[in-house]
Amino acid sequence: MELTVAEENYLKAIYHLSDAGKKSVSTNDLAAEMKNKPASVSDMLRRLGEKEVIEYRKYYGLQITESGKRLALQTIRKHRLWEVFLVEKLNFAWDEVHEVAEQLEHIHSPLLIQRLDAYLNFPKFDPHGDPIPDEFGDVRSRPRVELAEMEINQTGQIVAVKDSSAAFLRYLDKVGAYIGARIKILDKVEFDGSLEILVDQKKNLFMSKEVASNILVLQL
Repeated sequence: MELTVAEENYLKAIYHLSDAGKKSVSTNDLAAEMKNKPASVSDMLRRLGEKEVIEYRKYYGLQITESGKRLALQTIRKHRLWEVFLVEKLNFAWDEVHEVAEQLEHIHSPLLIQRLDAYLNFPKFDPHGDPIPDEFGDVRSRPRVELAEMEINQTGQIVAVKDSSAAFLRYLDKVGAYIGARIKILDKVEFDGSLEILVDQKKNLFMSKEVASNILVLQL
C-alpha cells in the first residue's frame, strides 16, 4: 500500500505521539503537532481509517494499527538514513538535514533504500542519535537518561538529543556538546538544577537544566 505525502506525514506524527503505538492520540494533540485545524485533521483521519492504518473513534482518540506502524517505521527509516547520508557524504551539518530528509523520505523505492543502507554500511543511529529501524521495522534501543537527571561524579556519553531544532543543535555545536562526547558531572546547583560538566576530560561547561533535559546520555 502506498500513502500520499500528507498521509505519510500524519501517520509518522501519530506514531511518535502514540509513543510507538503504545497509547491513543487525541485529535487536538495531532492538530497541534501538524499545525492544522481539527476539521482538516478529522478528514485525514477518515482517509487513514479507510486504509486501515489507524483505528479512530470520535471522542475516544485514535490508535495506530500494526500495518500503520510498519508504514510509519518505513518512513522514519528512510528519513534517518537520508540524514546519515547528508551528514557523512555531503558534509551537511546536523542542524541542516531535517528539512531535506523530510522531502527525501517520501521516495518510494525499496531497492534505493536497501542500497543506500548498504552504501552507508548499515548505520544503527542517525546524526542526532535516534535509532534507525531496519528493513523489517525492528528498532535497536539502548538505555538512555536525561543529562539533567544525572548526579555529581556520574559519567556518561552523549548519545542523542530530544530537541532536534536547528537553533538547539547550533547551540550544542557552539558549546561543544556533540554526539559521542564523554561527560562527567562536576557540580549540580540545588537552586535551579543547572550543571557544571567536564567534557572529554578537558573542557568545563556550564549548562541550564532546560538544555540538559534535552540531551540523552548513556551512563558509564
